[in-house]
Amino acid sequence: MAQAQQAIDLCNKAAELNYSQEIRNGNVIELPAEGTLIVTGDLHGHRRNFERITAYADLINNPDTHLVFQEILHGGADDGQGGCLSFEILFDILKLRIQFPDRVHIIMGNHDTAIITDSDVLKAGREMNIALKSGLKKHFGDYFEPVNEAIKEYLLSQPLAIKTDNKIWISHSLPADRFVDDFDYDVLDAILMPDDLLRPLPAYLLTWGRKHSDEKLEQMAKKLGIDNFILGHQKQDTGVSRAGINAIILTSEHNHGCLIALDMSKSYSVEDLMDCVVPLASIVS
Repeated sequence: MAQAQQAIDLCNKAAELNYSQEIRNGNVIELPAEGTLIVTGDLHGHRRNFERITAYADLINNPDTHLVFQEILHGGADDGQGGCLSFEILFDILKLRIQFPDRVHIIMGNHDTAIITDSDVLKAGREMNIALKSGLKKHFGDYFEPVNEAIKEYLLSQPLAIKTDNKIWISHSLPADRFVDDFDYDVLDAILMPDDLLRPLPAYLLTWGRKHSDEKLEQMAKKLGIDNFILGHQKQDTGVSRAGINAIILTSEHNHGCLIALDMSKSYSVEDLMDCVVPLASIVS
């Protein structure tokens, strides 16, 4: 019971921090015009890459550094019986978020929405919500349900996006082209409830979209008042790719995973941002 209560308290405290964060405007974190920003892609329970990312950020010795995580759950180690243990990484990142509440940020991904709404989501041929619940049950036993609910409440508290003063937008994805013209940007200001994450509502569209055309990327950039997007969600075997006129897709979930480190006081073209890519395998930790 004590272990379960610690997990519940951790999730609750992190959720409270999310809702009370001063630099949060609705569902968007607005970062300052100075300091270093480190953006990571989908992590999916990859312990070694989490260690590399935190070693690179070295938040204790770099007080002006901000660190962004996304898509932490579903993947990585299992318990030997098919149970997903990615919740252990989530708890480690929540501890980091509590330690550095103004500098560690976690944005909502599509796997998060699937957990909150208890919807099926496949990864490498596995239904990941079943695998995650199995891992939680084995770890927490009779106290699995309240821990699972606390995780859901935490995930619901996450912001949808991050916007920097130097006009970079970071979100897990963007609405697919066919939804852009009618997309309701009011979701960026709304208080989200679980049903708001169901298909085809705006929060769902913002975390599940793929294959964006240059025309629609430019349209969304103008609407949001930004120059470039850094996204996750789409599979990247090499860890990163340029995905259109003003977008980069990043992943951190495998041995070719990457991060992007940039100076928030400078302006960047998408080509400049590609020059800021750091392969995670190159980081000594």
